Amino acid sequence: MHKVTKLLFVSSALLLSQAHALTLVKVASLSPLSGPSSDQGTQIRNGAQLAVLNAKAEFAKMGLNLQFVAYDDQADPATGTSNARRIASDKTVMAIAGTQNSGVIIPASEAVSGNHLAFVSPTTTNPKVTDRGLKNVNRICARDDAQGPAGADFIISKLKAKKVYMINDKTAYGQGLATEAEKALKAKGAQIVGSEGTEEKSDFSSIVQKIQLTKPDVVYFSGLYGQIGVFAKQLREKGIALPLVGGDGLDSPELIKIAGNGAKNIYFTTIAPPLEILPSAKAINTQYTAANKTSIQGYGIMGYDSALVILQGIRDAYKTAGNKAPTREQVETALRTTVTKGLTGEIRFGSNGDRTEGKMYIRHVGDDLKTTTAGVITVKPK
Repeated sequence: MHKVTKLLFVSSALLLSQAHALTLVKVASLSPLSGPSSDQGTQIRNGAQLAVLNAKAEFAKMGLNLQFVAYDDQADPATGTSNARRIASDKTVMAIAGTQNSGVIIPASEAVSGNHLAFVSPTTTNPKVTDRGLKNVNRICARDDAQGPAGADFIISKLKAKKVYMINDKTAYGQGLATEAEKALKAKGAQIVGSEGTEEKSDFSSIVQKIQLTKPDVVYFSGLYGQIGVFAKQLREKGIALPLVGGDGLDSPELIKIAGNGAKNIYFTTIAPPLEILPSAKAINTQYTAANKTSIQGYGIMGYDSALVILQGIRDAYKTAGNKAPTREQVETALRTTVTKGLTGEIRFGSNGDRTEGKMYIRHVGDDLKTTTAGVITVKPK
């Protein structure tokens, strides 16, 4: 055998034997990797995966063989719940970075709560996610009862709107956000000239006609970029140039690809920070770009931070277990009290799993189709 080949063979065998000597622990992600919101879901997966890869060497010194596994929930509650059960059946998975959607995490987390499989969600905003009091649910983002009022305040104070047409996508996310925004708008004296839910994905002519008749100052549409991008395109094609406002479901570069010039004058609140105002993410962005051939976006940053929290929870549980591989239940308990220094700042949870303090960002798509930050708000859960 050639000396170099023999050396490589021996080295590989040594690494393999060392890996076998370590205790296997996994971090999973659960997000939409296919379907109309797959861009955001893929960002979450890629961010979480990078955080896990960066921690592998440290965990090996702790005697733990750290691995990452990704699952696709297709933004569908049934698929997400089924995959959560699949993840729970793998006893080496300590926790899940996910989900993206409130409508998915609500049934999925209930299904595996008895398995002590914890979630650290990067982006689910419906208050019900944490208000149920489940021990296995945490989130690092602001809630709809902070995001909705933030959007409403912007509509009234900055856009000077008096009449608003409300639309939601009939999901737990869209309905929850619309409810909070509408409540805050009414409290500030705005007139709601229309309010409806729609699952339409391609033909919004009937809604556009209603908007033409009611003549609002602003349209507020809470949903995801795939649906709203098509709506925005059709709205502008009818010559309606009024501001279109939404939530973090619009926070994707795909919005502009879908809407084209229809994306002009869109505003959205988002729980995910833009890279340009987050210096702490620049070094991570270099790694992320090398691995994924694109810069890290807000949802990737939130995915990264969700995994960081899980990793810190495993570290804390490792100490509780006497410097050995912890149980899933020990990780679940540790996550609620762990303190993590993330890209988005210090992350700690209240008693129900809400982040004690976070940021809300208001973004604007200008005439040049470039997205800029129009404001930053510090929020705390109610």
